[in-house]
Amino acid sequence: MSKVPAADQTLAILAHLAAQRGPVPAVTIAHALGLPRSTVYHLLAVMQERGFVVHLPEERRYGLGIAAFELSSGFSRQQPLARLGRPLVAALVDRLGESGHLAVLHGRDVLYLVEERAPRRPSLVTDVGVRLPAHLTATGQAMLAALPPAQLRALYPDRSAFASRRPQGEADAAGGGAAEAADWSYGRLKRELAEVRARGWADEDGEVTPGLASAGAAVVDHLGWPAAAIAVTFPDGARPELREQAVAGVREAAATLSRRIRGIR
Repeated sequence: MSKVPAADQTLAILAHLAAQRGPVPAVTIAHALGLPRSTVYHLLAVMQERGFVVHLPEERRYGLGIAAFELSSGFSRQQPLARLGRPLVAALVDRLGESGHLAVLHGRDVLYLVEERAPRRPSLVTDVGVRLPAHLTATGQAMLAALPPAQLRALYPDRSAFASRRPQGEADAAGGGAAEAADWSYGRLKRELAEVRARGWADEDGEVTPGLASAGAAVVDHLGWPAAAIAVTFPDGARPELREQAVAGVREAAATLSRRIRGIR
């Protein structure tokens, strides 16, 4: 039990509000957290005064305030995921002798935050700041598999959501971009993500770069949502032992980073 119950209760209320789709009544918060209504109203009043909570009087509901948004912005500026994840990726690269990276989900894309290239290995397209379609990458599929079904469907409402990896002009010139995108559907994505969830990691073989394969695993936050993913890239003809080591390595690194950001694993 916390030695500072008011602080623990305040953080519990903020975490609860952050997990909701919209503002909620105070009585709902009290019921969900098992707290007295008077305590919830008192803490909400203090948080409202400090800007962490906003009250919608017409709806009789409470939502997150601008101060909570500023905390989120500070999180982005300080890049704790990259800072915490970089040593784990670097250690993985040193152990396997293959390149590794850490990415986050940004809409239907993955955005790479960390790239560690192994010695004498070719440069990869997955450089820091690069975005790629999530459904084509090991990191992307690992994170998509951790999303609730409704969120996944909102990201991929129809076939037009499945973009080609290459820019449209380049894809048209190559003659394969349209076909590459047309090969995907929501049904196929659901089937592939079900396999990812069943085995606990995602793989990609040549979809991003011909001749290269990747294994990736999701990093989850305290609510079970995918905060990031870690992956290792290696030649698609790599010996089975290397693939097994890569899978075990990314799963271990992802679980460690999940714990470090107070994840559920």
